[in-house]
Amino acid sequence: MTSDMSIGLTYDDAPAAIEWLCRVFGFKQRLVVPGPDGTVIHSELTFGNAVVMVSSPKPEYCRVGPRSLTGTSQTVCVFTDDPDSHYEHAKTNGAEVVQEIADANFGCRGYMVRDLEGHGWFFSNYRPGEHWSD
Repeated sequence: MTSDMSIGLTYDDAPAAIEWLCRVFGFKQRLVVPGPDGTVIHSELTFGNAVVMVSSPKPEYCRVGPRSLTGTSQTVCVFTDDPDSHYEHAKTNGAEVVQEIADANFGCRGYMVRDLEGHGWFFSNYRPGEHWSD
């Protein structure tokens, strides 16, 4: 059995979020399906092999942006082979730093930020599962 995983994030202003994620974090826009009144029904952004899908709120699926909540319960974790330069670029371009760049006790170097609407992001040189053996 093979599997892949991607994540879908909801933003109140999805078009602005797509631009911001590409400019600040280095994602590449691959697909955008526009909806009515400037909304986004579906989009796909890539960062290396990672895929993030961004859309506008969909109340019918209980999907709202983090601004509508009192907090978030997840952080998107993204591998980058150069977390230091990624950190400098993100910080310089407006990402809200939650955790400064540092070495973690589980064997990686990374940092945590919030994006323009409050989603948490952890960029590091950590690849979950690399330490497993079958």
